[in-house]
Amino acid sequence: MGKSLAVFEGYKIRRHYDEQTETWQFSVIDIIQVLIQQPDYQAARNYWKVLKNRLNKEGSETVTKCNRLKMVAEDGKMRMTDAADPETILRLVQSVPSPKAEPIKLWLAKVGYERMQDMADPARSVDRARQFWQQHGRSQKWIQQRMMGQETRNKLTDYWKDHEIKKEEEYAILTNIIHQEWSDVTVKEHKKIKGLKTQNLRDHMSEAELIFTALAELSTRQIAESVDATGMKDNKIAGIKGGRIAKKARLELEAKTGKKVITGESFLPPAAKRQLTKKT
Repeated sequence: MGKSLAVFEGYKIRRHYDEQTETWQFSVIDIIQVLIQQPDYQAARNYWKVLKNRLNKEGSETVTKCNRLKMVAEDGKMRMTDAADPETILRLVQSVPSPKAEPIKLWLAKVGYERMQDMADPARSVDRARQFWQQHGRSQKWIQQRMMGQETRNKLTDYWKDHEIKKEEEYAILTNIIHQEWSDVTVKEHKKIKGLKTQNLRDHMSEAELIFTALAELSTRQIAESVDATGMKDNKIAGIKGGRIAKKARLELEAKTGKKVITGESFLPPAAKRQLTKKT
C-alpha cells in the first residue's frame, strides 16, 4: 500500500510526508469522505467546496492553512488537491457534525500525529511521552534531556509565533538555519547520516546532540528577545548567532575529547540498521 496511503474503516486516505516540517499532510477531501460517510468522491469534493466557502466567510484560518499538493487521483495521475497537517485537520473535523469525529481524531493520533492530545491536555502528554520512551528502552537521563529540549523548542516556537513567523515553511527554514549553524550539517543531512527517513531526528539523537540542539535554540530565543527580533530577516540573524554559540561549545568539546558530537548512531531497530549497513 505504501506510506503515502493510509486506511480508516475501509476509506483510503492519501497523505504526504513533508521532510522539512517533519509532519504528515492529509488529503482534506479524503477526511471529509470519512466524516460524511460518503463513498462518492465527487460528493465529498462538493461538500468541501461549500464548507470551504463558509469557513472563509467566517474568517477561519483553517482554509488558509491548507496546502495545494499533488497526490495520486482515482485515475492514477498526480493531481493537485487540498491537504493539511493534523493540527489543521483537527480544527476541520470540529466544523463537520459527524459520528466519526472522535474515531478519526484517535486514528490521526496513531497514524501521523503525536501532538493532538498534547493540545488538549499538556500534563497528560508529558506523562505519556515519558512512558513511551521508557517502553522503547531509553534511559532516564536521555528521556529527561529529550523532554527538556522539547520545552526549550516550544518556548522558541512560541516566540516565533508572536513575532510574525506564521507559516510552517518559515519554522522549517529557521530550524534548519540554527541546526546547520551549530552542527555543520542540515537537518536532512543529519537524518541521512543516521539512516532516518520519516522518523523524527530528535527522537534518534544522542544525549550530546540533544544538549547542543537545546543550547542553540535557547541561545537563539534569548538573542531574539534581547533585540525584539520580528519577522524572518531578524529571526534568521538571531538563529545564526544562537547556532554559532552552540557550535563554539561543540568544537571545544570535540577538541578536548577527540570525539565527534554528530554521530550516525540511532535508535532504529537492528533490522533497519543492518539494512543501512548493507547500503553503505
